[in-house]
Amino acid sequence: MCVSFLSSKSMNFAFSILGISLFLSCGMAPEVSGQPEESSPQAEEIKPGIYDFERLLSLIGDAKVAVVTNHTGSIGDVHIVDSLLSSGVAVKKVFAPEHGFRGDRADGENIEDGIDRKTGVPVVSLYGKNKKPSKESLKDVDLVLFDIQDVGARFYTYLSTLHYVMQACSEQSIPIIVADRPNPNIHYIDGPVMKAEFNSFIGLHPVPIVYGMTIGEYALMLNGEGWHESEACDLTVLPCLNYERGMSYELPIKPSPNLPTMESVYLYPSICLFEGTKVSVGRGTSEPFTIIGEPGNKNGDFEFIPEPKEGASINPKHKGATCRGYDLSDFILKPAEISQLDLTWLVRMYEETDDRENFFLESGYFDKLAGTDQLRKDITDGVDLGVIRKSWQEELEKFESIRSKYLIYKD
Repeated sequence: MCVSFLSSKSMNFAFSILGISLFLSCGMAPEVSGQPEESSPQAEEIKPGIYDFERLLSLIGDAKVAVVTNHTGSIGDVHIVDSLLSSGVAVKKVFAPEHGFRGDRADGENIEDGIDRKTGVPVVSLYGKNKKPSKESLKDVDLVLFDIQDVGARFYTYLSTLHYVMQACSEQSIPIIVADRPNPNIHYIDGPVMKAEFNSFIGLHPVPIVYGMTIGEYALMLNGEGWHESEACDLTVLPCLNYERGMSYELPIKPSPNLPTMESVYLYPSICLFEGTKVSVGRGTSEPFTIIGEPGNKNGDFEFIPEPKEGASINPKHKGATCRGYDLSDFILKPAEISQLDLTWLVRMYEETDDRENFFLESGYFDKLAGTDQLRKDITDGVDLGVIRKSWQEELEKFESIRSKYLIYKD
């Protein structure tokens, strides 16, 4: 199996994570000749890998393609599926993740198979009874293209979709191209590393909550470490253009219905832990993931009432009830200033609730989000945040050593 990284600076250079191999030995596409035009520093703009469209077409050749994507898979205002079809590519189907192909389905809502009304392309759900492409669904496919915007948090389910797609590609000996996209939360690494006993669709791999990698780099890591639980698949990463690690990147399209702003994207890794508690993160309001509250909070200075919102939250937590808590918009830092998860709000809301015994949901969802039960135990025991953070360090260092092998972009 060949694992390739197609450089954004050279079309003929590649390397393999599992043994050195040249790009041309992958058998995925004819040789790509020439060099991309060098733009002036003033004109350079960060672009996702899919913008290197001519190179992508060369990789695809005459292959019959399945595209794993959603509404974020676009080049400007044109969806990648439309661009491929207009270029004569045989797009056999689309595999749709959580929130659906068009990104307009609510969190947790099952996605059904169907036909895309705009293009007539069959849509196969990867967020319902099946989360992995079946052998049957891949029988008419020569190549899989994965293009979804990630936000850099372990519990964002598109990583699990990537896991199962790569697993299926390995099992069916189908090459996969991952079109890379910048990670808006790439500038730090933090949180407990996932323990195997807490694995679920919101976390399948031994990584911290914030892992500091693009989705292309993450795919290389899944392949290289064997974390998708199959033989290494024939993987090619199409890198971002004009991108270096740590560069600030504002998403041109909201990545999911309840992350409508960059403020919500930056807060998401810290605030999503509240999903495992009785605290609302503002689902069912116009400000999801920038406000927090619950009816039993005693001290908060901000109030809101969650209500159903079509395409975002069908049945939000505390629907119709007044939640007291905090508007976090005044506390949002610039990306370069964020160096760790902010757990102070989690501790504060626990201390201010009128029912600590039931603060964490009985379902155990908090532990799945955290990747461990230790964080919950430490909070209920009143352990100092500095001590909690110190307990993560050894595992974080081990992860960073693994991570370093798969980085594409310079600091």
